[in-house]
Amino acid sequence: MPASRPSSARPLALAAIGMLLLAGCTAQPQGAATGAAGAGGASAIDDCGVEVTPMAQPAERIVAIKSTAAELVVALGLEQALVSTAFLDGPLAGADGTELDVPTIDGMPAREPVLELEPDAVVAGWESAFAPEAVGDREQLQQLGVQTWVSPAACWSTDVPPLTWDALLGELADAGAALGVPEAGAALAEEQRAALEAIEPVEAAGGAAPTALWYSSGEDAPYVGAGSGAPQLVLESAGLTNVEAGIDETWTTLSWEALAASDPDVIVLVDAPWHTAASKIERLRSNPATAQLAAVREERFVTLPFPDAEAGVGSVSAVQTVADAVREMDLG
Repeated sequence: MPASRPSSARPLALAAIGMLLLAGCTAQPQGAATGAAGAGGASAIDDCGVEVTPMAQPAERIVAIKSTAAELVVALGLEQALVSTAFLDGPLAGADGTELDVPTIDGMPAREPVLELEPDAVVAGWESAFAPEAVGDREQLQQLGVQTWVSPAACWSTDVPPLTWDALLGELADAGAALGVPEAGAALAEEQRAALEAIEPVEAAGGAAPTALWYSSGEDAPYVGAGSGAPQLVLESAGLTNVEAGIDETWTTLSWEALAASDPDVIVLVDAPWHTAASKIERLRSNPATAQLAAVREERFVTLPFPDAEAGVGSVSAVQTVADAVREMDLG
């Protein structure tokens, strides 16, 4: 683990909070404009509307909020810099595949407990992690010397373009630059692209691609993958047709009757500790509207761990998992 900062950094950082809060909107954000030269001559990156100046040196003390964020840190070769995590969706594996022993903050981290860890970077899978009641304003954190990064696929916006592989892999490269490891970010993006190109999509039988429904969560009503986010990207790349591709949203909520009417050939189930794939299967079997679907009766289920179901370093792996599983099914 990299050496800690001098102990005097903690009270100085905490004292600066009040000054920044008083400054409010008058504080100048780091990186005045996209393209502005950052540390080492690197250009600033627009990340969810916040100008992020790439770190001159690799981050040494990182707090990662959400599994997708923590997995990104590991994939960039920075696992030894992790000082804490929060909101993990399951065990976090290191580069060698063994589970990492990293302290975890219960619930959504607040500003003061995070700053007490003396981080030089906070990486989050939700933009809401930087709400005032959570870790706090990103620009104020940056003025305290704390880099911030949010997966652009998780930005708050009412005008989000459909996710593409170019955008997703570009995010990986940008994240590496933001955290001071641009070469690792570029290499990760190239590695993921090569892995994606090596995947053989499912062959369409009789000219029509198999149809699939992406069931993420929901008991009273299923919450499913729609036509513009990671589920659509993964299903399409695996050679399947998303039955909800016509809905121009990342996610949507269906009635059980609407799900049954879609009659998918395959159902992709997201496995999370709080809503397991097994519980979803039981729900599908016990609901009169879905119990007689061929996909349910014939157990045409594909299970993905929750982190792989969101846009991130697990997305290419998700394509491989889905394609391999569907190829083994009898869809004739």
